[in-house]
Amino acid sequence: MAAKIVSSLSSFNGVAFLLALLLCISTNVQISMADSTSKTYKNYLQKACNSTTYPQLCFNSLSSYTSTIKTNDLKLCNTALTVTLKAASNTSSLVKASSKKKGLSKSEVGVIKDCVDEMGDSIDELKQSLKALGSLKGSDIEFQIATVQTWVSAAITDEDTCTEGFDEMKITGEVMIKIRKSIVNVGRLTSNALALINKLSY
Repeated sequence: MAAKIVSSLSSFNGVAFLLALLLCISTNVQISMADSTSKTYKNYLQKACNSTTYPQLCFNSLSSYTSTIKTNDLKLCNTALTVTLKAASNTSSLVKASSKKKGLSKSEVGVIKDCVDEMGDSIDELKQSLKALGSLKGSDIEFQIATVQTWVSAAITDEDTCTEGFDEMKITGEVMIKIRKSIVNVGRLTSNALALINKLSY
């Protein structure tokens, strides 16, 4: 009787060991496949970003979204515009808050207020471009993409106008330099988004 029990336990342990081994192998295979997929997505993003004006900024701003973008050009453009819109909204809030700070000269206040308007226009144009990009369908998709490009180009113009206002003043104040840096970043993100959209083909 004891021999049978020992034999049964031995068989059970053997099966348990095999199951554990198979589970371990399966887990390692899944991890390997996940790593391979992740690498594919990152390579796709890196290649796409290399076609932009600011490739490193492009990759850094979008690398956390690779699992969403995967290797889909449309999702890439949509994500790039979404990231840009968020940056533009944050910058707009910064500019508005800065306009209320004390110690600014009359000319600085004027430039900031103009920039508030320009950034507001830019945000509206980015929203319009996202809306248009999200509803591509029908036989005139090329025309629809051209409309998206027009909206994004208009946003770049507004951002550039805002930056030029700061440049003409030859700013030195910490607040003004911070605002300009934030606006330049938005302009570069928008430029990258446009470059990616220009690569769309249907």
